[in-house]
Amino acid sequence: MKIAILGYGVVGSGAFEVLKNYGYDVKKVLDIRPHDELGDILTSNYDDILNDKEIGVVAEAIGGLEPAHTFVVKALKAGKHVVSSNKHLICTYYEELHNLALENGVTLRFTSAVGGGIPWLYNLKRSVRCDEVSKIMGIMNGTTNFILDAMITDSREFDDVLKEAQALGYAESNPSADIDGLDTARKTAISSSLAFNTIIKEENVDVFSMRTIQKCDIEYIVGRLGKTVRYLGFGIKNSDSVSVFVEPAILSYKSPESNVCKNFNMITLFGQSVGRLSFFGQGAGKYPTGNALAQDIIDIVNGDTGLSFTPQNLTVDNSVFKRSYYIRTKAQLEGEFIDSCEKINGNNHIITKAMSVKEIHTLSAAILISDSSSFFAGFEE
Repeated sequence: MKIAILGYGVVGSGAFEVLKNYGYDVKKVLDIRPHDELGDILTSNYDDILNDKEIGVVAEAIGGLEPAHTFVVKALKAGKHVVSSNKHLICTYYEELHNLALENGVTLRFTSAVGGGIPWLYNLKRSVRCDEVSKIMGIMNGTTNFILDAMITDSREFDDVLKEAQALGYAESNPSADIDGLDTARKTAISSSLAFNTIIKEENVDVFSMRTIQKCDIEYIVGRLGKTVRYLGFGIKNSDSVSVFVEPAILSYKSPESNVCKNFNMITLFGQSVGRLSFFGQGAGKYPTGNALAQDIIDIVNGDTGLSFTPQNLTVDNSVFKRSYYIRTKAQLEGEFIDSCEKINGNNHIITKAMSVKEIHTLSAAILISDSSSFFAGFEE
């Protein structure tokens, strides 16, 4: 079985190098840019791949929704296995692509879409075969963790660290996908879909941005509460629904996540039989993610072509899961939800009683209208 790679950017070129170094036959690489080193392997015409019966697996590393979606659909309909590192594509079109793979007797793999080089989705998929996963959670974005780690370790302001992250290439010039939680939301949706055998869409995930965190929040959380903070995605199984959300989370220093430094990731599952399993490593980059993409390809070439799972209907309900929250705002708040309030330098530092995820996200939207610099974080037990 021969291989085609769509896209020769960071991930595609990393996968190509890994596969070639270990003797796997990459017959075609699709890219619109010239790459003299590829010789006649390179093509800009997708039909060269689609009509080649020797090519049995297509690896999509283009990114974005189009033309990636169109190319993947055509490959599946042509009876070719597909692997993808594209979290946006998988999160948006997973149900359609899964069904197309099922109809055409091929497989769809995407373990490199979450966690980069960390074998997270691979092991999550194996765990759910014979265990009931009750919760997944994790640091799924290296940029946000780099920012929080530097703010805590070096007592710096958010904007200062963000500029450094951009200079180092960890954050884009427009960092919204990272710091506003879109990247983590997509990864959390994909992970929760696998963990709970359902379809979670990006729009079902409640997200609170971390762009409003300030040095005074770090000082209060660390100095007054004796805890730390990380930016986490959560998927939690309720009795007949799931809660899926992304928030800053306040953690004990004994928590493994509190010790994840710089731009590393840590993602965890909690199984009824196996207990806690955590996976740590580089969540992005040419060779970590390229290696994970190559691993999916190699599995298929070696005959592992079973589909990941058959999804069942399970609704997302963020009104079920409850916990306490920290709020820092200049807005004057009143209500039975407040457990304590301390005013420091014009800011109200509030600890709430247990509230549902839906309640706090609704409240946060209202408070941000009064004070756009307000910050929220949930207490992770």
